[in-house]
Amino acid sequence: MKRSALFVALLLATTACSKPAGTDTTTQAKAKATASGIDTAGIDTSVKPGDDFDQYANGAWRAKTTIPADRASTGVFLDVFNIAERRNAQVIGDAAKANAAAGSDQRRIADFYNAFLDTDAIEQRGLAPIKPELAAIAAISDKTVLAKMLGSDLRADVDPLNASNFHTEHLFGLFVTQDFTHPDTEVPYLLQGGLGMPERDYYLSAKPEMAKIRTAYVAYLTRIFTLAGMSDPAARAQRVMALETKIATAHLDNISSQDPEKANNPWARADFAKKAPGLDWAAFFGAAGLGGQQTFIVWQPAATAGLAKLVASEPLAAWQDWLTFHHINAVTSVLPKAFDQASFEFNGHTLSGTPAQRPRDKRGIAAVNAYLGDAVGQIYAKRFFPASSKADIQGMVKNILAAFDTRVAALDWMAPATKAEARRKIATMRVGIGYPESWRDYSALEIKADDPVGNIQRARLAEYHHQLGKLGKAPDKGEWWMTPQTVNAVNLPLQNALNFPAAILEAPFYDPHRDAAANYGAIGAVIGHEISHSFDNTGALFDATGKLRNWWTPADFAHFKQQGAALVAQYDAYEALPGLHVNGRQTLGENIADVAGLTAAYEAYHASLGGKPAPVIGGMTGDQRLFLAYAQNWRAKERDAALRSGIATDGHAPARFRAQTVRNLDAWYPAFKVQPGQKLYLAPDKRVHVW
Repeated sequence: MKRSALFVALLLATTACSKPAGTDTTTQAKAKATASGIDTAGIDTSVKPGDDFDQYANGAWRAKTTIPADRASTGVFLDVFNIAERRNAQVIGDAAKANAAAGSDQRRIADFYNAFLDTDAIEQRGLAPIKPELAAIAAISDKTVLAKMLGSDLRADVDPLNASNFHTEHLFGLFVTQDFTHPDTEVPYLLQGGLGMPERDYYLSAKPEMAKIRTAYVAYLTRIFTLAGMSDPAARAQRVMALETKIATAHLDNISSQDPEKANNPWARADFAKKAPGLDWAAFFGAAGLGGQQTFIVWQPAATAGLAKLVASEPLAAWQDWLTFHHINAVTSVLPKAFDQASFEFNGHTLSGTPAQRPRDKRGIAAVNAYLGDAVGQIYAKRFFPASSKADIQGMVKNILAAFDTRVAALDWMAPATKAEARRKIATMRVGIGYPESWRDYSALEIKADDPVGNIQRARLAEYHHQLGKLGKAPDKGEWWMTPQTVNAVNLPLQNALNFPAAILEAPFYDPHRDAAANYGAIGAVIGHEISHSFDNTGALFDATGKLRNWWTPADFAHFKQQGAALVAQYDAYEALPGLHVNGRQTLGENIADVAGLTAAYEAYHASLGGKPAPVIGGMTGDQRLFLAYAQNWRAKERDAALRSGIATDGHAPARFRAQTVRNLDAWYPAFKVQPGQKLYLAPDKRVHVW
């Protein structure tokens, strides 16, 4: 479950979930759940499981559930997120009361949070905290100075295997990890960026809903320039929109950006001037602190060349307007209310359909977690994640890994050589449970109680320097990309590793007091999902060391791709809104992980019974409880705007279609007496197993 420097409470892609969902109904749901671990009150018995398993498992819940005004969606994931948020509030509140010594992490937490909440002081300062930056942008005199400004803005962002585009204030994004083909060395990956909207289709699509969003974006640009007191704000907005449209045209699409083989483009420093002329790369890299770096991997070479060309071809005034907007846009949350509200109206309301902004205190909690995540996480893990839970989850992981290994060993279509490589990946997979083995050192990060803008900027810069500090060194295979208080999980193909933060290991995902079938159907399927990402259409391209290497026989890989194509077709057929279908190719990796992960969880559950029959609880068999727990993991209700945004940008299918994954497992059919002619029924030879 991504990230991401952009990892806040939840992340995108190569993950078990895609975004926050759910109201705080956990206590209510637990009260209604029986010893079976299933929320029986949420089931819609008027629907046949074989016609719509999601509606059967969750229809009654959905009918009586309202999406909160400050949320784009509601469902189980936000139930669990709200538990973590309340605990984070305790950690931050205690830090604020502690009057801790200057320079301590507790003091940093308190000062960051208090500065974020002091809206009176924020109003009084106005734009003063960023006036020097805006003056520097206005003073840019030529393209070399522009290159230096663009380089000084470079920051380290999320794993591109989890988020392919960098739609931030940076023209490029930087990711530091081991080399694709030399896994003993950390290198910089350069990625496309520069967009203020989520991705290229928002600029280029002819769909009417995208055209409306473009109109709203220009209005937002105009509003920001107006609030900043800039001359001719409408003309500036049009210049930024025109420039970003050209940037979007240069961008590689989402699906192509997911392919690491297309991304493996080593460039020497000298290559940039030849392959991507137009940008003064010496000035850019010098300002970025990369003047001595001689090797890079360029994720999207055509886009890199296109962006460099735009630096040369587009007027300096357009770049100055673009920089001005993005420098303001990056910190609207800690600028006067008019800026903050304008940002929410576009980014929250227009893009996601959310009617109301989240309360300031909760946004402050999210901000502290985003920029001081390990400082909070170290306390969180100690207080809220008992050793007994860690041991229990480790046991489940061991069982699910064993089930996956047993399944691979028994595959009749895979050659012995391919099996050996796959099983080596399983045997050497590094699984982090709860929290990392080492914590981030914030001692060099200055946090001030009266400088919320500077706090965010210095924290971003500190993260960038932390990432640069890894260059040329041996990779830390135990590195975590999520904090313990993150309600998510992630697979890291380059590390052959998994992270399961403490915050997701909560009911209804995991409850040590309930029946094993529900735990295996819920958190077990999440664990299986993350394990399976090592063998999805991206993960399967990396070997046990994290090296990008084809370890498949041609016949085996052809079979694997054939199964993937069948899953693409299955998801392409799902209609999220009238005329709006799921993109099966874009969501393939997550869909493979769902199918394979649920299969592994199911088989691990049966292995855990030790040959004994599963008990019947609440009138439900073990298989029924497991499949229902899985479907209830994905209970969700989402605003149409958020759903459209997800279809356009997210690597995950909408939650309700993920619940229908069960139709690919043979065991689901007898468990719920699913018959031919029912809508979800697939003939045995049409069920996609992949692994």
